[in-house]
Amino acid sequence: MPADSPVTVTELRYRSAEKTLDVAFDDGSRFSLPAEYLRVESPSAEVQGHGPGQRKLVTGRRHVGIMKIEPVGNYAVRIFFDDLHDTGLYTWETLHRLGREQALRWAEYERALAEKGLTR
Repeated sequence: MPADSPVTVTELRYRSAEKTLDVAFDDGSRFSLPAEYLRVESPSAEVQGHGPGQRKLVTGRRHVGIMKIEPVGNYAVRIFFDDLHDTGLYTWETLHRLGREQALRWAEYERALAEKGLTR
């Protein structure tokens, strides 16, 4: 299935001890997404900004967890983090992209932190 094809979540399970969201899709792909990763990559305007070059670097979320996950129609979830961040909808496509690009995005995040002398 091409990367831009619509996908549907078939299973969504949060493992609180590991602070990891396991997501399975109808294309057969499965990803384990740490809460910290989901938080720093939040699709919210607070993190992404309102236009090009406005993305904010989120720090200090190494221990963040998820308090609640709420379905939004048949296409997304709203995640309530224990640092009280709860804006931004994680569509199925967003979760799929975050899973596919996890290694690259995480490496870029850690590089950006190092460049600014910041920590997770």
